[in-house]
Amino acid sequence: MKKIFLSLLLGSSIISIAQETTINDALRYSISNITGTARFRGMSGAFGAVGGDLSSINVNPAGSAFFTNNFGSISGSSFNVRNNSNYFGTKTKENYSTLDLNQLGAVLVFNDKSGKSDWSKIAVALNYENISDFDNSLYSAGVNPTNSISQYFVNQANYIANTDFNDYQYEMAYETYIINEDASTPNLYVSNVPSGGNYFQDNYVTSNGFNGKLSANIATGYKDKLFLGLNLNAHFTDYVLTTSLYESNDNPANSGVQPTVRNIIFDNQLSTYGSGFSLNVGAIYKATESLRLGVAYESPTWYRLNDELIQDLYTNGNENVPSGDINRYYGSPIFVFPTYKIQTPSKVTFSGAYIFNKKGLISIDYAMKDYSNTKFKPTSDSFYRNLNTQMNNQLNNAYELRIGGEYKIKQWSVRGGYRFEESPYKVDYAMGDLTGYSAGLGYNFGESRLDLAYANDHRNYNLAFISSGMNDTARIRTTNNNVTLTYSINF
Repeated sequence: MKKIFLSLLLGSSIISIAQETTINDALRYSISNITGTARFRGMSGAFGAVGGDLSSINVNPAGSAFFTNNFGSISGSSFNVRNNSNYFGTKTKENYSTLDLNQLGAVLVFNDKSGKSDWSKIAVALNYENISDFDNSLYSAGVNPTNSISQYFVNQANYIANTDFNDYQYEMAYETYIINEDASTPNLYVSNVPSGGNYFQDNYVTSNGFNGKLSANIATGYKDKLFLGLNLNAHFTDYVLTTSLYESNDNPANSGVQPTVRNIIFDNQLSTYGSGFSLNVGAIYKATESLRLGVAYESPTWYRLNDELIQDLYTNGNENVPSGDINRYYGSPIFVFPTYKIQTPSKVTFSGAYIFNKKGLISIDYAMKDYSNTKFKPTSDSFYRNLNTQMNNQLNNAYELRIGGEYKIKQWSVRGGYRFEESPYKVDYAMGDLTGYSAGLGYNFGESRLDLAYANDHRNYNLAFISSGMNDTARIRTTNNNVTLTYSINF
């Protein structure tokens, strides 16, 4: 199926509800999210030179060497996503909330107290995090003044008309009267949706699933000055995207015997599942007792993924058709596509932290990720090769800035943070920059600790209702509000 849509995808620079593989599928696994423990989230993830937190090893693996004893933590989060949509002047809102156990991990610290070695400490950690929560709900609606979604099916039919391949996109549209062969031009298909514009369209999108990462970490310290660390990461993903696109019109009926289609409902359910692997290396250097400097490298993640697609197409109120065909339905089987691979871009993070007399700290992380290096594989496949060229031309070497602070007042800790993430696109028409803020509190009971964090971020992007045929988009503003609670214990 993927080869059929090649010519329709190239040159597109908007995010779309995919009936086939698009750039959006790669970005789903390439864009980082701030998750993890409440302390980590309360400082907006600015932990590259701080360490001493299980989520910090995702930024810099050397951070586990700053634990002074065995330590474990478990975190739960409340996720709320609010989507505001504007489609041709019609504004809609949709909210979605969920609860999740998003982090669980422990570190074991082995100290050499003999004084015979300059490598005086080894830390071994195992940590699991949901690095992305895919649960979301989005509704957009409005009156499109010019374009019908039927053009999607016209494009598919005309692209395959001179081939022997009986594509099911063409079949379902033909069987439901959306398209018809042009009486004057053989093998050319036209839409049976009457012209005239002013098509009411609404689009309801729900997604569910997660992208999880299990990290096995080892770190060590040299003379309590230089700390080195390594992560081996296993990734697991399960994603389900369900879309329902509706269109209606009351334009004058088509003349003659050409059918007239009044209402279209196009439902899609795409399931993606698979696994991946990546690694991290990092170093933290104590320039002074107060100043720490860090650098870390995160390799690409090599995903091996599988897609399954189910589609349903309905037309209602058809005119100029046999009496039994006023309402038509065509349902597809489950299409299982060949396994494919995604290679996400690598990431480099530079960090600095200043500790104020063990009472507080301020930390800064600056990260760079070249999204143009994202790749679909096998690259020998012409579709993937051209899609990779498209990403190379449209995506950017983007930076991320995270700033966090913490101040201790007896047993209490107060935290705050700021995050800015540049758009992965060279021209941010498809997806804008992300801006986020966070705050948190912690209370130390002695052998255990309880931390609470609130994080907010927002980003704008343009969303096409269908992956080809019409480039009209809804402008979406997505706002995430997350509350995380973490219980930690020394053992």
